[in-house]
Amino acid sequence: MSGLPKAVLFVLVLGCLSGTAHAQQAKLSSAEREAKAREYFTDTVLRTESNRAIRFYSDALQGKVVLINFVFTQCSDACPLITAQLVQVKKELGEAFGRDVRFVSISIDPQNDRPQDLARFAQKFDAAHPEWWFLTGEKASVDRVVQKLGAFTPERESHLTAMIIGATSAARWKKVRPDAPPRIIAEELRVLVAAQAEARKSAQWTR
Repeated sequence: MSGLPKAVLFVLVLGCLSGTAHAQQAKLSSAEREAKAREYFTDTVLRTESNRAIRFYSDALQGKVVLINFVFTQCSDACPLITAQLVQVKKELGEAFGRDVRFVSISIDPQNDRPQDLARFAQKFDAAHPEWWFLTGEKASVDRVVQKLGAFTPERESHLTAMIIGATSAARWKKVRPDAPPRIIAEELRVLVAAQAEARKSAQWTR
């Protein structure tokens, strides 16, 4: 997480929505964008920290501005630091967190991270909240989702530390440096909230 100024955002559009693909997405209706996003991200079944089964796209992502990051509970350095960073982002967002924005933390060590382990992790780092989901599941299912997000690595210690932020209705996705100031990350999320609202408004006018 070193090497670049903290105020610099590391922003990359995900491959599935970049370049020409992103331009094509903009021409689609809201329903068509949602359908394509569901097809890409998949409705793979995962489990929350409360052991609730959810469909990844339809339940975790659809209709929300989301911030996605990757953790494992036995991590002793980057994961606690990034989680603490996200707690500050949550505070910066105020009422927008939960109402407009959801955090999704995905375990990249599902064989060791059971739902109860993730629940303890969330409690330990003051990250327990109904709209901050910690997800695990069968290894093949988690690997599938993480691969779709472009974050799969064979070794848990080398997992992606960048955060992925996105607005499903607006079909906008970015990666953000984990050491960007919480204020900057919150501002980026607010931009996506506005884009999501505009996309919904446009969809209503075109019906």
